[in-house]
Amino acid sequence: MTYSIHQQRRAQLARQLGAQGIAIVPTALEHPRNRDSDYLYRHDSYFYYLSGFTEPQAWLVITGDGKTTLFCQPKDLEREIWDGYRLGPADAPQRLGVDAAFSVTELDAQLPRLLDGRDVVWYPFGTHKGLETRIDGWLTGLRARVRFGALVPGQQSDLCSLLDEMRLVKDATELATMRRAAQISAGAHIRAMQLSARMLREGKDVREYHLDAELLHEFRRHGSQYPAYGSIVAAGANACVLHYRADTAPIRDGELVLIDAGCELDGYASDITRTFPANGRFTGPQRALYELVLASQEAAVAATRGGARFTDPHEASVQVLAQGMLDLGLLDANKVGTLEDVIDKRAYFQFYMHRTGHWLGMDVHDCGAYLEPGELGQVSSRKDALTGETIVNRPARILRPGMVLTIEPGIYVRPAEGVPEQFHNIGIRIEDDAVVTADGCELISRGVPVGASEIEALMRD
Repeated sequence: MTYSIHQQRRAQLARQLGAQGIAIVPTALEHPRNRDSDYLYRHDSYFYYLSGFTEPQAWLVITGDGKTTLFCQPKDLEREIWDGYRLGPADAPQRLGVDAAFSVTELDAQLPRLLDGRDVVWYPFGTHKGLETRIDGWLTGLRARVRFGALVPGQQSDLCSLLDEMRLVKDATELATMRRAAQISAGAHIRAMQLSARMLREGKDVREYHLDAELLHEFRRHGSQYPAYGSIVAAGANACVLHYRADTAPIRDGELVLIDAGCELDGYASDITRTFPANGRFTGPQRALYELVLASQEAAVAATRGGARFTDPHEASVQVLAQGMLDLGLLDANKVGTLEDVIDKRAYFQFYMHRTGHWLGMDVHDCGAYLEPGELGQVSSRKDALTGETIVNRPARILRPGMVLTIEPGIYVRPAEGVPEQFHNIGIRIEDDAVVTADGCELISRGVPVGASEIEALMRD
């Protein structure tokens, strides 16, 4: 990214703060892992979106007149020997395009001055523990000076409401980064698939962590800074655990493997899931369920376009999955009724219990409202068929070009009475990253095959 992009974002935000508004944005804290070792540091997404700055212990202050002040770690040559290079306040204005910069040690002294005369303080609510208390302290200090003419802001507002809307639609630079992240992740999935089949052909002991290591190697080999989330590598029945993490379980010939993994590149996430036969060959029951999930994803993809609702892909996917469950005997029509009954009563929930997608961006479950802001007053309610609870319905978000979401239907068959035994302990999910366009969507993660025959051919190579 060029820093002019971050300057443009700051200017866009400033115009929404009000002439006398002020926004305070901290980056993420460092977290100790054990004794004198910290977890690998990752910046706060809101902060990075506005600054492009990745160092810890930093704050950004933006005022309604478009002025930006950065607080960052001071230059310290001795500490830099141990912890690495610091930009420092002196070089920050030229490098980051901010108007002023101070050492973070001056934060408590400078903030009351910057708050003086402002009418509303914007900061991200509920995202940084202790931030509200810190701001209250600065306001208290300013309030002590009202007899000397100080003006204390009378309102506090959630900055997330503004930034979430800005981040929801990606610009060309963001989309280019996300395409590259998806490309890297697709290559990692391919390597994991091929390693599984190769090790089994060679008679080697294959474990979930072997494939996890292959993913990490491919991420870093192409410049990704981190995994975007904890990778799921689930063999056999483990694939029926939605948030399973790669562990020590063996990968057995004849079983399926579900991998849900994506890298983070320059602050942006990818998110891909593929399910494949460990040995490279689907059995009949495995293939039947796999092709059902793939058909449901294709229906969801067809429903994803500008002007559609966020819920449209999910509803399209459920239609296909529910019918397939009836056709394959997972659900007994004599007990659950017609397709409409299955959907109305959510009988499919036994085998498909999550939504078909989520926003994707700087965070793997990215920010942004799932309801259409201009239609929040259109309220209806219904009683949930499974829980009996009253659910409030409001119109779902209208999809617009530049939004990015995942499309990830699945099916998870745990042993249960009446469930055909040949499907027991099979878990399948197929997930791709979709950029909404005016007349459809661009699947940026299809660098890894998705068709059953394509996967088998890939794993034979």
